[in-house]
Amino acid sequence: MKQRSSFRKDNLKRYNLSLVVGGGVVALLLATALIGAFYTPHPPARQNIPARLSPPSSAHLFGTDHLGRDTLSRLMEGAGNSLLVAFLAVGAGAFIGIAVGMASGMLSSWIDEPLMRATDFIMGFPIVLLAILLTTILGKGMRNSMIAIAVANIPVFARLVRGNLLSLREREFVVAARASGNSTGRILLIHLLPNLLSPLIIQGTVSLGTALLADAGLSYLGLGVQPPHASWGRMIYEARLFLFLRQGPWLTVFPGGMIALAILGFNLLGDGLRDRLDPHSSYRLRATRRAWSR
Repeated sequence: MKQRSSFRKDNLKRYNLSLVVGGGVVALLLATALIGAFYTPHPPARQNIPARLSPPSSAHLFGTDHLGRDTLSRLMEGAGNSLLVAFLAVGAGAFIGIAVGMASGMLSSWIDEPLMRATDFIMGFPIVLLAILLTTILGKGMRNSMIAIAVANIPVFARLVRGNLLSLREREFVVAARASGNSTGRILLIHLLPNLLSPLIIQGTVSLGTALLADAGLSYLGLGVQPPHASWGRMIYEARLFLFLRQGPWLTVFPGGMIALAILGFNLLGDGLRDRLDPHSSYRLRATRRAWSR
């Protein structure tokens, strides 16, 4: 009994740590993006050639780039652009994916089969590669980048919803609701959708980190947010030559650190939410890890 209680306390501390650290990092990023929408230390696009490649100082806390633009101001603007793309793309992908998953999981097999084959085809491409392909077809720009990342997220949510519906639709409360004369739409919205919220929230949080990485990759390749607007991936692309010349290391370190911090924050938040909302799967996962470590 003592071992079991100590194990539960261990789990409580761990998932609280992930949730608190991840939530704190995400809150910090959101605050940076919100403040950057109304205030930056300097105009992000203003060039100051005499101050180009200035190291961090009291005038420019994170230094300046090759055109004399303030790095901190551009990081703040880039946070807003990256988070906007990630949230809207994942939100749109989740909305369509949930609808596809519900139709596939609850309707007849002649609808399920083509929908799942289409999602399998999309899932055959890595999310970043698919986003690059779609933006190449649709053209450059923030809107097309958002559309590409949203399309890449549709099969993730569709598969998640369908898999959970297949296990839930034969449960006693669904059979009872169907026997009471409830329509399929009412069963989906009232009885099944609330049971899908936990996995959807967890998947959405993890997908935000993946969307941020995809947006940074597209911006690095020149397919995402276009100049003079700032984005983290574009900042790394513009700094690559100076890195080889061993000049301005802060131009790569700061945007790269922001990307890594954002992905880490969303992944930790997803882990913490999984442990909080689905403690049984977390318990099984940690028990397996313990068994393998022995």
